[in-house]
Amino acid sequence: MSWVTLLALIARLFRLLSLLPLGALHRLGGLAGWLTYALSPTYRRRLRRNLEQALGAPLPAGALRAAIAGAGRQAFELPWIWLHDNDAVVASVVRVSGWEHVEAAWAARRGILFLTPHLGCFEISARYYASKRPITVLYRPPKRTELQPLIEAGRGGGSGVALAPADLGGVRKLMKALKDRQAIGILPDQVPARGEGVWAPFFGREAYTMTLAARLAGVADCQLILAWAERLGPGCGYHLHLRLPSQSMTGTLEDKVAAINAELEAMILENPGQYLWGYNRYKKPAGAPPVRKDEA
Repeated sequence: MSWVTLLALIARLFRLLSLLPLGALHRLGGLAGWLTYALSPTYRRRLRRNLEQALGAPLPAGALRAAIAGAGRQAFELPWIWLHDNDAVVASVVRVSGWEHVEAAWAARRGILFLTPHLGCFEISARYYASKRPITVLYRPPKRTELQPLIEAGRGGGSGVALAPADLGGVRKLMKALKDRQAIGILPDQVPARGEGVWAPFFGREAYTMTLAARLAGVADCQLILAWAERLGPGCGYHLHLRLPSQSMTGTLEDKVAAINAELEAMILENPGQYLWGYNRYKKPAGAPPVRKDEA
């Protein structure tokens, strides 16, 4: 089967799945999470090791089961978020905590830097905000360019979310949005490419961490807001959590990066079953400097 044929099938499957009710997708996703965990030894080892790195061993009761099913639900809700009716997607955010921080930034005429880790339904946070005001989100273009139209249609499309690729042009686009007192969104726990990160502790182990969020927070007059959308029961919608950092982003660039990681840890520990533990967070990108404290 050619790549073109395979990608066409993936796009068709996405569209078919987007027609299913969200509750059905969450239930299917839970099963898919367990299937992936059972069939992939590499994924199984990584998920369990990362989870134990954060929570310790032996794991708390139910933590592993929640993480396995949560990863599948996160994947299977994606077609619904990307390709379903946008008004229905926005309406699935049934509760918001901390919206006063957004309104305070608006009143002060400041841009907003949203930091959203791979926790809960991270795709829906920007969609919700875009229903109120403009937002530009950083994303990494796929290695297979044939997937680009699907990703652009899903993450942008009619949602009102503007996309900025993870390159120099994209960074300029983010800075312009902040200068125009608009909002931007970044996944701060995504492993950056060589030269775009530093080693910083993440749950007690050195992780190559992007510096972009810390740099933008330092050079732009913007309000940093931590955001994550909690997945409620299957098909029951989402609770969007918004809060300010608990510590000031001061000191060296490395200090600021470490402070952001500490903020992410606190968020993740609120609901560890909804974090993407199977993500290869501790990998070393080709050409990256040596790990400061190699605990691998």
